[in-house]
Amino acid sequence: MTMGHPALLTDHYELTMVSAALKDGTADRQSVFEVFARRLPPGRRYGVVAGTGRLIDLIREFRFSTEEIDYLLERSVVDEQTAAWLAAFRFQGDIEGYAEGELFFPGSPILTVSGTFVECVMLETLALSVLNHDSAIAAAAARMVTAARGRALIEMGSRRAHEEAAVAATRAAYLAGFSSTSNLAAGMRYGIPTAGTAAHAFTLLHDDEATAFAAQVAALGKSTTLLVDTYDIAQGIRTAIAVAGPDLRAIRIDSGDLSVLAHHSRELLDSLGATETKIIVSGDLDEYSIAALAAEPVDIYGAGTSVVTGSGAPTAGLVYKLVEVDGRPVVKRSEHKATIGGRKTAVRRHKPTGTATEEIVVSQGAPEQRTGDRLLQRPYVVGGEPVDLPSLADSREHLRQGLISIPWEGLKLSAGDPAVPVTVVPAS
Repeated sequence: MTMGHPALLTDHYELTMVSAALKDGTADRQSVFEVFARRLPPGRRYGVVAGTGRLIDLIREFRFSTEEIDYLLERSVVDEQTAAWLAAFRFQGDIEGYAEGELFFPGSPILTVSGTFVECVMLETLALSVLNHDSAIAAAAARMVTAARGRALIEMGSRRAHEEAAVAATRAAYLAGFSSTSNLAAGMRYGIPTAGTAAHAFTLLHDDEATAFAAQVAALGKSTTLLVDTYDIAQGIRTAIAVAGPDLRAIRIDSGDLSVLAHHSRELLDSLGATETKIIVSGDLDEYSIAALAAEPVDIYGAGTSVVTGSGAPTAGLVYKLVEVDGRPVVKRSEHKATIGGRKTAVRRHKPTGTATEEIVVSQGAPEQRTGDRLLQRPYVVGGEPVDLPSLADSREHLRQGLISIPWEGLKLSAGDPAVPVTVVPAS
């Protein structure tokens, strides 16, 4: 399920380049574009490829409607020749790249788009829009999953993002290892488990806390979660257990010093015989606050704003660059933004134990294969047709295995070098 025709989710200059190339005869030159990051966001030691599945779905529907073409003509964005080309446009090229859920580092060629210049350049803005957003969310969410040390995480950031960005963010967070989401659209669209019970407003609606809790339990049963911090947390816990009994599934705390409150809440629950009642905490959690709660009796975390904003890094910093024309490497030499020409092939090297040691990227050739090497690129589109797309569950497992493979230093939340060094070998 997508948003319909995504053709105008692009920048004006993509179409002016198409117009100029159609006029001067360069439109059909065979070209290769690559998506990569020059650097990781500050403080990050790895990136996570996410959004590729969404991107391929959007490319399937990349068509210009009559209404859209009329809009472009009326505003002189394109001429009649270009309008005719757009009316017939279907991407017929090839796309390969890193698997969704793969880790990436500076210089990793995570997506390669090849075909004629005009059909490849048409996808630049869309590819970067999807991959920059989803990869940023997935990397932040993966750090939270690591910090949670096996405890479950609920994504609840919908109200902090654009409505469609919220759905995409949920998908990326689930790929990264979150267990469920509050977003029902994401649940329906991607099969992600959903969760949710009540907000403070439901408690305030009733004349007292006990009446509110009783109404919730009557509607949802004792497997619900009661929000206990509307008034006084300790009294809220006592009331929750008095109403629901010691077999209440969970309480949630959404404010205050969560470390202290979790500790005291566990003691109080246990004293009331609710030894199996879980503690869920939420309230502007990020990877750092989750890590700070590692020693506390927290069972489940709810994270929202920091997830959907990439926890301070809302874009992955990916770029889409032309690296080859008619089989010849092309190079951008701008200071601080230079590129390495030629189509790249990438492998990741591992110790016999499975720990990743290095990523080798070779331009216009293939790396020497060694024991423990793993090729990183796979086909996504061949001749315009999507092929063998992995499921979201597959991508989720791929990332889980990838995080196991990197050196433990690479999982630290502190700033440092990329978890795996990348060596790029330019064309000779």
